[in-house]
Amino acid sequence: MKKICLSFFLTMLLSMMGTDVFAYDAKVNGIYYNFSGNEATVTYLSSSSSSNKNAYTGDVIIPVSVTYNGKTYSVTRIGYHAFYGCTYLPSITIPNSVTSIGNYAFDGCTRLTSITIPNSVTSIGSYAFRGTAWYDNQPEGLVYAGKIAYEYKGTMPGNTSITIKEGTLSINSSAFSGCVGLSSVFIPESVTSIGSYAFYNCTSLTSITIPNNVMSIGSYAFYGTAWYDNQPDGLVYAGKVAYKYKGTMPDNTSVTIKDGTLVIGSSAFYECIELSSVSIPNSVLIIDGEGEAGAFTGCSKLTSVIIPNSVTKIGPMAFRWCSSLTSATIPNSVTNIGEYAFEGCSNLTSIDIPNSVTSIEYATFNSLYLDRP
Repeated sequence: MKKICLSFFLTMLLSMMGTDVFAYDAKVNGIYYNFSGNEATVTYLSSSSSSNKNAYTGDVIIPVSVTYNGKTYSVTRIGYHAFYGCTYLPSITIPNSVTSIGNYAFDGCTRLTSITIPNSVTSIGSYAFRGTAWYDNQPEGLVYAGKIAYEYKGTMPGNTSITIKEGTLSINSSAFSGCVGLSSVFIPESVTSIGSYAFYNCTSLTSITIPNNVMSIGSYAFYGTAWYDNQPDGLVYAGKVAYKYKGTMPDNTSVTIKDGTLVIGSSAFYECIELSSVSIPNSVLIIDGEGEAGAFTGCSKLTSVIIPNSVTKIGPMAFRWCSSLTSATIPNSVTNIGEYAFEGCSNLTSIDIPNSVTSIEYATFNSLYLDRP
């Protein structure tokens, strides 16, 4: 059983008691922010929709940057619940410094009819626009938000073919989830990422054109599709991404990832406990991870890994719970190691971190809070 930190327990307790939880660091020119490093996230007044209702009234223009206590921060995110339940918000303009919009960000903003979403936004969370006049006024079919294929709206007819429009940068999480009528989809070269559950349970989807420019595919993106079900057991590739090991892995398995692969996906070998070794080619740029799933999370028999000089990023959870891992070689090309990347690697005694690494995220090497076999 995992240990829970006291602050998290108290937060949950307050929530259960019906007490408002206030999360902002500062209010500047009528907008609530949290600060981290040199970046600012637009956040909510309160986690309660009734308290948040009047937090923002009238048209809101979010600035590119904000200055507080003599320091200037770049506004890069619209956070979770930021405008949740703000029923008096008619329009919002988001600057081109913002790259992501969090879950439920505008949920319940019933009067929100105008949203300016810049091309810089590459990620939009679940239910971000639920209950807004803007979303309700969109015609049925694939709804775009800026350069993102956001969500298919309405009931999809059987045997539907979709061509994502040129210039789209990403397919959002759950964009087509449960669209059983979808039979084929063409993804243009402009798309670089496909979110988690994007085509989840699209049971009739047999044909997917995935361009080589796609550098990120989220967990379960193709789970439950005919395309995935028709793939042979073993490591399934989606474009240049080593997407997912399919089937039951035999004992003491060694895997050689094919040359030309650019990304090892966020759940490529998730809990493949029989994986004993892996050979990574020099073409790989990213060993990915997200949520609870990293590329090699739970590979408890993996004893060592050599990361080639081509890799620049080791994503969140990438080697989490690799309890037999005793050594890891990180090359000078790596600049970022994600949160929890080596958490729970209790036998890791040898790891060299080069000077090229400029960012090591939270709990990267933490192994103190797990009681996992």
